[in-house]
Amino acid sequence: MTAPGTGPRAVTAPGTGPGAVTAPGTGPRVAVGPGPAPWAAEAIVRGGGQVVGLDEDPAGLVWTDGGAMDALRSALATRPKISWVQLPQAGVERAFQAGVVDRQRRWTSAKGAFAEPVAEHALALILAGLRQLKGRARARTWGEPAGESLFGRPVTVVGAGGIATVLMRLLEPVRTPVTVVRRHAEPVPGAARTLSSDRLTEALAGARAVVLTVALTPQTRGLIGRAELAAMEPDAWLVNVARGGVVDTEALTAALQQGQIGGAGLDVTDPEPLPAGHPLWRQPGLLISPHVGGASSAFFPRADRLMAAQLARFVAGQPLENVVKPSA
Repeated sequence: MTAPGTGPRAVTAPGTGPGAVTAPGTGPRVAVGPGPAPWAAEAIVRGGGQVVGLDEDPAGLVWTDGGAMDALRSALATRPKISWVQLPQAGVERAFQAGVVDRQRRWTSAKGAFAEPVAEHALALILAGLRQLKGRARARTWGEPAGESLFGRPVTVVGAGGIATVLMRLLEPVRTPVTVVRRHAEPVPGAARTLSSDRLTEALAGARAVVLTVALTPQTRGLIGRAELAAMEPDAWLVNVARGGVVDTEALTAALQQGQIGGAGLDVTDPEPLPAGHPLWRQPGLLISPHVGGASSAFFPRADRLMAAQLARFVAGQPLENVVKPSA
């Protein structure tokens, strides 16, 4: 791919080999930052836009590095013509914490791009926990028979977005009755029951696994604390593929130390990265992966499709999807 702003607006199509290009776009000018990203540039062209450099008066900006918030702030500070910013994450709390989100521009998230790989990772953590694969993988003797089946066992999913939807589909073959907890109790297709968030404790009781998929907001920070962990079954597994701050780390550490729950599978922690020597690392009933649930070959094709559709709406002046609401 030609780097934005350094030559002709020709973009190599993914998987077509050297020299294969798409036709240059003629629609709104959209930049990619902080550096080149072939999949994003391709999506801009397929959506009807032009790939331009940051210094070529773009109307839109596709940002691909969720950790480079200072660079994003600097890029926007001198470019008031940018009216729309596409953020790289489904969860946008980092952008809010960095103070880059303003009300003068339209901001959209990557909600949905990570749903399939993250739901798959959540299921892997559930099964690894119930089947005690952490201990089995490290064993040097045969050991005692142990392990639980997920077939027909109830699972509670906190959150009703894309990850929850995909996870419920993955659970269908094992005939798992799923309880979904969301802000309002409108029924969720595929769920055995849907409860409002004020009934969270009720939803936790009886579940063999509890999976957290909610966005991190002031309302969900510390959502799972001492009272909620006490409401879980003594053999239940807590799986967090949302954000680390949704769980009270101190309360979880105490619950694991005391054997209050069966265990936990965490793809996210608070703090993150989890420091070496942190008490959580010493808990036997714990699986930790370093926030890799979305790191899958499935991400880029899906992100490319979502981005192209988003660009088509931007070009046509239609309402954008996944709009970030500062008030929330």
